[in-house]
Amino acid sequence: MLKMGGVPKRKGAPSAAANDVKKPRTVEQKRSRLDEAAEDEGDDFGGFSGDEGEAANGDDKDDSKPPKRPAPPGSNGDPKKFKLDTTSAEAHAKQRALAKERKAAKPNADIIQRSKKIWERLRRKSHVPKEERKELVEELFTIINGRCRDFVFKHDSVRVIQCALKYANQEQRRMIVEELRGDIRTLMESRYGKFLVAKMVVEGDQQIRNIIVPEFYGHIKRLINHPEAGWIVDDVYRQIATTQQRAVMLREWYGTEFAIANKDVNAAKAVETADLPQILEQSPEKRKPIMQHCWQMINSLLQKKMTGFTMLHDAMLQYFLAIPSGTAEHTEFLELLKSDIETKSEAKESTDASGGGDLFRNLAFTKSGSRLVCLALAWGSAKDRKVIMRCFKDTVEMMAFDPYAKMVLVTGLDVPDDVKMSGKAIFHELLGQGIEDETQRLDRLEGVVSHLTARIPALFPLVGAAKWLVNDQDKALVDEIHAIRENTSKKAPELRKKGLLEYLAPTLLELVTKRSENLVQSSFGCQCITETLLEASTEQTTAQRQEAKSAVAQLAAGDPSEAEHLVHNPAAGRMLKTLVLGGNFDPASKTTKLVEPKLGFAETLYPVIKDHLIEWATSPSSFTVVALLESEDVPEAVAKEVKAALKKGKKQIEKAANGDGAKQSQGAADGEQKGKKRRVEGAKGNAGARILLEKL
Repeated sequence: MLKMGGVPKRKGAPSAAANDVKKPRTVEQKRSRLDEAAEDEGDDFGGFSGDEGEAANGDDKDDSKPPKRPAPPGSNGDPKKFKLDTTSAEAHAKQRALAKERKAAKPNADIIQRSKKIWERLRRKSHVPKEERKELVEELFTIINGRCRDFVFKHDSVRVIQCALKYANQEQRRMIVEELRGDIRTLMESRYGKFLVAKMVVEGDQQIRNIIVPEFYGHIKRLINHPEAGWIVDDVYRQIATTQQRAVMLREWYGTEFAIANKDVNAAKAVETADLPQILEQSPEKRKPIMQHCWQMINSLLQKKMTGFTMLHDAMLQYFLAIPSGTAEHTEFLELLKSDIETKSEAKESTDASGGGDLFRNLAFTKSGSRLVCLALAWGSAKDRKVIMRCFKDTVEMMAFDPYAKMVLVTGLDVPDDVKMSGKAIFHELLGQGIEDETQRLDRLEGVVSHLTARIPALFPLVGAAKWLVNDQDKALVDEIHAIRENTSKKAPELRKKGLLEYLAPTLLELVTKRSENLVQSSFGCQCITETLLEASTEQTTAQRQEAKSAVAQLAAGDPSEAEHLVHNPAAGRMLKTLVLGGNFDPASKTTKLVEPKLGFAETLYPVIKDHLIEWATSPSSFTVVALLESEDVPEAVAKEVKAALKKGKKQIEKAANGDGAKQSQGAADGEQKGKKRRVEGAKGNAGARILLEKL
């Protein structure tokens, strides 16, 4: 569903009446609004009596005292016992009756009233039988057919049309849209009509959307600045418009020339791209007016604090990519971004505790905006990076779980030279290091490392842009950031990684030690265990690393013939194999690249599986045993003992290698994950067992 937004209400200005001197209380000021209403209606409170009447006739009276106000009738001379002839309920009833008469006098009053009753019935979906709903919808369409324009510009009756769109078929929806064609922009600028436009594009098919979206062409500048239409236009741009339609709308940021061209629907259909560097390359003579117009539109919205528009973020990125680095325009644009952040002196005077920075927080959660923030961090000075990262102080966890904002955290770790600042700013919140309760802290960290997106900033300092961690699109952004970093950063990548590990290693090793049984249940958790043991090693964490190795090795204890044993978990089998090898496979050299200092996991694992070594050799995780014979990280004494034990069970290994009596691995016959390679023991036999026979 589309989001709706608007301009926040202004706070009421202080009333000048607050400074006035308090007036003396009089009988006149005590009169209520009901008194005044009764007086306006011509009620007779009686004349003046006694002394005041005589004064009016010219008799001599003492003028030093004001005349006394007579008591109203029925009060028996006591002003406190005053009563109205009508009650409050009667007065309200008169008002309701008058309002009803006024509504009845308006055009189409009867049909609007009937349609609203139908709407009241239909809106309670669970209370209306299907057949009755069908009849009500048909009746509703007989009422609104040809009269949609009479309904849509009123705050109450526009809901009737929204209800009709909800329950209508596509043909009926097209009828409504066709009737309102030409009024879409007016509805967009209406306080209530904008919700109807949202309903039309959400409930409608692509044919309906192709009618509505072109209504915006040529008017983007006006609509995006409108307090009612701005958010709905941006939501349509982000969620509904096709790639070609988004390009048409974004091109209007480049000048009036493009807006005029877009009014021609046929010309708009021919638009192929909104890539500003490409447009300037094709028309270099138009560079100055295009850049000036784009700058003006960007600056106008930033000054109004309207920084949440996706279209604005796309335009800002295109403008920044079109500026040559190192120029005055380049510096000016970076300063414009930072202008939203308050300085320390401004923050002290401000009542807003956020300290500004809404622009960067909004940018971080969109595709183009995230890339722009990453580029700003890469090009910025050490002070600029510190100021920018301060904007995300309380949103780190939310950013880690976002598909775009997570790259801002990655850049915030991968670019600054001050690793103490970046590590503390990001890891302290992301890893929950400030949570005193151990259970809550480990739960928080386990959720981060087991999540597809959130694990990226947590594990990136360990493995970098590994293919299994970062997709191709994010990898391209990382490469772009690294190319800029060579000119703007002085610290070597190895030293930066070492500094970040001082914050990261103790926390991850604690997690592996205390939650390895939970982590091993998922492939993401197994990857976290693998990379933590291989890479998260510092001089201060040697003892913690050993504890973590022991905890992981103990997971392999027990009889492998049991169905729930770790040996039947493919991800766990790959994890143990990699740990025994002592490093990851390097495709370039086609060898295993051992980590430093060496892991030595085989010495910890072998005593645990020693009694069931033959079962392991014939199991789905047989490659763990193969690694015990092949790895350079395995001590020679352990390798000899393993080889001797395998020779004693050679017959069992031969049966497994040939597939005699072997069972299918867990999940091989359930039909899940079509198209993926699965290890099946059966006619083909156990591949690991065949390799072991060759070794023997």
